[in-house]
Amino acid sequence: MDSFEINKIIAAVLMVALLVIGIGKLSDLIFHVEKPEKPGYLVELDQVTTASISKESSVEEKIDIAALMAMGDVVIGEKIFKKCAACHSINKGGKNNIGPALYNVVGRKVGGVEGYKYSKALAAYDKEWTFEELNGFLIKPAKWIKGTKMAYAGLRKEKDRASVIKYLNQSSDNPKELP
Repeated sequence: MDSFEINKIIAAVLMVALLVIGIGKLSDLIFHVEKPEKPGYLVELDQVTTASISKESSVEEKIDIAALMAMGDVVIGEKIFKKCAACHSINKGGKNNIGPALYNVVGRKVGGVEGYKYSKALAAYDKEWTFEELNGFLIKPAKWIKGTKMAYAGLRKEKDRASVIKYLNQSSDNPKELP
């Protein structure tokens, strides 16, 4: 192939590129579209709709703790607690490890173990470890109590959480009555 043939091929490719660019510029001139100052559009909601949406979101956060606890099994909870045993003891009179001892935890004040240095967030959290609190905390501890130094990812399965809570409740001098 001689250089004249190569020049014709290159010229054809350049002409196609210029033609495509030229058609794009020409169409922008012919079909001019004004862009809005703010992208998107406003959806107007009346106050009744807004109130019902906020009520629905608060209803979703409420969990039927009695139904949840009915799903749990103490034997399964004991098996799952083995993950927790790396940091917590569950025995009566057990010592604090990386985490506080969890014997008698259900019904105890959050941050209430003597001799354990809690994070500021847990020490300031002025509640008791109820079934609901334990369930929320075990879903994702760092999200439930922001600032806790407990780095555990949490238990996603409801049955696993209910089983662990039942096991924790059983590991007590006076187990609380299940809801």
